[in-house]
Amino acid sequence: MTDQTTLINQAARHPNTAQNLLLSAHKITKTFGGLTAVNEVSVDLRKGEIHAVIGPNGAGKSTLANLLSGDLPATSGHVTLNGQDITGWTPEKISRHGLGRSYQKTNIFNSFTVWDNVRLSAQSRSQPMPFNPMAWLQNAAKLQAVNERAEKAIELAGLQSRRHAMAGATSHGEQRQLEIAMTLATEPQVLLLDEPLAGMGLAEAESMVQLLLRLKPSFAMMLVEHDIDAIFTLADQLTVMVNGTVIASGLPASVRADANVQSAYLGEDH
Repeated sequence: MTDQTTLINQAARHPNTAQNLLLSAHKITKTFGGLTAVNEVSVDLRKGEIHAVIGPNGAGKSTLANLLSGDLPATSGHVTLNGQDITGWTPEKISRHGLGRSYQKTNIFNSFTVWDNVRLSAQSRSQPMPFNPMAWLQNAAKLQAVNERAEKAIELAGLQSRRHAMAGATSHGEQRQLEIAMTLATEPQVLLLDEPLAGMGLAEAESMVQLLLRLKPSFAMMLVEHDIDAIFTLADQLTVMVNGTVIASGLPASVRADANVQSAYLGEDH
């Protein structure tokens, strides 16, 4: 199938492809010596959609996220973000170009307040200023644009009532919300979320699902997750990986009914 035919088919499935497609990976591959961790995986992320990636442990899901975010260099294939080839870019450059990433392990400053954590993330997007030997005298609280970005991120994440709490004293679910708030404060267009529901009880998991549903219209999102019930609540597109290879991809209902997926991952009880 030609590239032109592929684009026509994509446009038929997604009428606003040109406007909505924010990140695209084409046959991205990562090898470690003789081991192929990700094998020619292609994935598209569109604004207003959650593309979930599932599979058993060791399937290559987190490695795929690391390739998209620049945390790992690809062995072959390429990634575009906002129409620009970002293959080989550093994570910092990719982040500044509009990609936000959360990780399996919560990464926050426990001894800072929720507000200070988010404000630090927002401040990372400030444009560098000309050298000023008196800069140490300036009050960071007066950085209006930074504060506005932090305030918006805290509100989006639903943490207004916890803004003055010490991050290390918040619940596990709130810490996962905080990490998302810190990601939002960098003003991304694409969100890569690696197991945001991991370790949560039912109430916290439901709260996170509702948060992701609220965020969905404004972002293109890739969700790596083991919670199958949450996946089928959230996902617009679903990709299943086994041993680094995609065995099925498409609408969740179709993927769920796929015999290979049933055999390799979901099992008869799903």
